[in-house]
Amino acid sequence: MDRFQEMQVFVRIADRHSFSLAADDLQIPRATVTNLIKRLEARIGVRLLERTTRQVRLTLEGEEYYRRCVRLLADLEETDGAFRNAPPKGLLRVNLQGTLAKHFIMPTLGTFLDAYPGIALHVGEDDRLIDMVREGVDCVLRAGVLQDSSLVGRQVATMEQVTVASPAYLQRYGMPDDVEDLDAHLAVDYVSSVTGRPVPLDFRLDDEYVTRRLKSNISVNGADLYTGAALAGLGLVQVPRYRIESELVDGRLQIVLADNPPPPMPVSVLYPQSRQLSRRVKVFTEWLSEQFARVQDKGR
Repeated sequence: MDRFQEMQVFVRIADRHSFSLAADDLQIPRATVTNLIKRLEARIGVRLLERTTRQVRLTLEGEEYYRRCVRLLADLEETDGAFRNAPPKGLLRVNLQGTLAKHFIMPTLGTFLDAYPGIALHVGEDDRLIDMVREGVDCVLRAGVLQDSSLVGRQVATMEQVTVASPAYLQRYGMPDDVEDLDAHLAVDYVSSVTGRPVPLDFRLDDEYVTRRLKSNISVNGADLYTGAALAGLGLVQVPRYRIESELVDGRLQIVLADNPPPPMPVSVLYPQSRQLSRRVKVFTEWLSEQFARVQDKGR
């Protein structure tokens, strides 16, 4: 056991607010974690963590020591990798947006694990922006414009979006010929997990985008519910084209205002700006970029 492991354990406890969760993440016994922290605090002569029956939190000295440990551990990992030219290894926790994972990631994920056998991958699924540090996640894959200023990331793709409705809806309300006709139409409201408010519809008009807020009888907060509401004839929706390609092919949905499409949707890998990017996250991000580029090239 050395100082590096003490710092590694301390940082993971601080991130997870739990000795047990830190032990699980690092795959070492809980007793070992407890003894390492006791030894660390005895060696430096200050108390770093406040423990209660419900939570673990940093002391003032612990917060300063945590910031320094994060920088040191990241620098050490980068230095070791650069000089040894060794492939990255260790646990990589990622959280993926569900439909993106289903269509673009999971079918070929085995190629990433084959290329980096030293990485143990833990994959979670979510649409919301999670607390990455507290939940012990290294990076997330999300679609949409970045809203959280505490996160930074890399855009790995842009997705074509379309406005669609079901034939039953269009038979009832008619096919709009231009954006001005939308006053007589309904939308399915998609409630943002970030703002808690419905996301308006955007349309390209000449060289700019205009926003329209349509009347709505239903609001949803999930991608599958959103598409399902459109299929049920409840209103217009705007979605990435890949998500409803089969419904377009079999005629269950039809594109509306094809000459006035929504803006493309960015897809990004995000991580906390307080953290230096680990080699595990870097190679995973590169792999994600290659997967999206390959699929998009195939669709051209």
